[in-house]
Amino acid sequence: MEASDGEEHIRDADRVVAPPNGGMNELLNVGQEDNIQGQMEEFLGPQAEYNEEEEERKYYRRKRLGVIKNVLAASVGAMIVYSVYMGLLQMQLILHYDMTYREVKYSNLGLEDIDRKMLMGINVTPIIGLLYTPVLIRFLGTKWMMFLASGIYALFVSTNYWERYYTLVPSAVAIGVAIVPFWASLGNYITRMAQQYYEYVNYKEEHVQEQKKLPKGACHSYIIIFHSVFHIIFHLSFVFAEFPMRLVLNDYLHESNHILCNVKTCGAAVSGVIPGFNTTVLTRLPRSMLLIQVESVLMGFAFLGMIIFLVLCGAAYRPTEEIDLRSIGWGNIFQLPFKHLRDYRLRLLCPFFIYSGFEVLFAVTGFSLSYGVCILGLKSLWLLIVVYGLSCSVFSSLSLCILRLPRWLCLMSGAAVHFVLLVALLAWSLHIKEPPIKGTWYLGPLIVITVLWGLGTALNKTGVSTLIGMLYAEEKERLDFVYTIYHWWQAIAIFIVYLWSNMPMRAKLSILLATLLVACYCYWVMEHRLARDVRPRLPRIPRPRHKVSKHRQTDR
Repeated sequence: MEASDGEEHIRDADRVVAPPNGGMNELLNVGQEDNIQGQMEEFLGPQAEYNEEEEERKYYRRKRLGVIKNVLAASVGAMIVYSVYMGLLQMQLILHYDMTYREVKYSNLGLEDIDRKMLMGINVTPIIGLLYTPVLIRFLGTKWMMFLASGIYALFVSTNYWERYYTLVPSAVAIGVAIVPFWASLGNYITRMAQQYYEYVNYKEEHVQEQKKLPKGACHSYIIIFHSVFHIIFHLSFVFAEFPMRLVLNDYLHESNHILCNVKTCGAAVSGVIPGFNTTVLTRLPRSMLLIQVESVLMGFAFLGMIIFLVLCGAAYRPTEEIDLRSIGWGNIFQLPFKHLRDYRLRLLCPFFIYSGFEVLFAVTGFSLSYGVCILGLKSLWLLIVVYGLSCSVFSSLSLCILRLPRWLCLMSGAAVHFVLLVALLAWSLHIKEPPIKGTWYLGPLIVITVLWGLGTALNKTGVSTLIGMLYAEEKERLDFVYTIYHWWQAIAIFIVYLWSNMPMRAKLSILLATLLVACYCYWVMEHRLARDVRPRLPRIPRPRHKVSKHRQTDR
């Protein structure tokens, strides 16, 4: 009995000794779980060094820098595209004008007829731009419209590798189709960037957080600055467009004694462009390989402009906003540009829109040829255009004065400068009795007139674009419509300039002067109505109609 009791005590002792080891393991597991849970809470909980307000401020600072990057990228991209386009077109027209070049290289093609139809495609096609521009912009989006249009300009460059009727004319028509959408998208994009910059600066405001309409005049200062920056950069396209002319073609041009030997009158007494201009302007024909190399360089820059639009330019609208813009119905999108013409502000600005198209083309084709080349010779054309481009670029910064001065000062100052120059050009005609004339005597006055004309152009172009942005700054859903109307009227002006090429110079100057006076009067009437707080008649934009799929309807 005693032995059996001892064995039971030993078994009980074993049972008592075993539990402490298991208990320790269980305690260790519980301790590890508590430790992991504490680390997770520490990781997921609020950090002592994390400042939410500071991080938010850094986030919106990056957003503001992104907006500035977008404005610079759009400006540089547009400048590159138009530098390539204008430089190639100028070189092409000069080469095709030379009779020897036409007969030796393309004797059976009829380059003169091809050039006429090509210019017709560029100048006539934009007339119908009002019909399709808003639909294209809403369908593709503002950024993708700019990218597609720059691709069409690159297509025009590529067709010059093989100069035939079926390559040059269709590409010229495509450029005519793309002009109005390209410029309407650019104007819309720059104004939208100003609105976005305001939103990122005032991100704490209630109307910004709830995505409501901006207060009146809230983002005007950003619109002025961004449009000024755009035109400062873009107007350099006139400078870079002359590089092919100055670096390549100038060495093959005859001196003015040969080119102007039959020219008897210049300036206001001229009918057409330059009567008596020699049909042989090249001393020798440029090598085909040299022309291919120049076109390849231009093609590379055209692709660079496309890549800038594609990679560096951000979206103009949020994805939900783009969906809302498309969801109002394509029929409404087609009609709304016409309905916006009921707005008295746009109707009264139409003469300024037309004059804005007149004066740039007159500076590049009218004054530079009938005054500049007619007196100085073809070798000085690049100098006049470079001076004009630099003047436009530098003086575009003067539009920043609207930040402190009344906005009418910019447009009226440019109009006053052009009025004086137009009167002076009407009185300036030159009759050459004993050619050759000493063109260098007139180089100084021509440079001065070019600089002053560039001043007026800068104030006019920047002032009109800025004014439209300020008038519709709070109506972001209308921007593509109003900029389409603006650039469509400029396209009408381009067509009129194309038609008047054979008219007397005094008639052209008189049309310019009359348009300028009407534009100034209409602008004064518009500002007077705005001062009296006359409300414009704006068309109602329908509410977005979002389609709901059938399975969602059944779920509801």
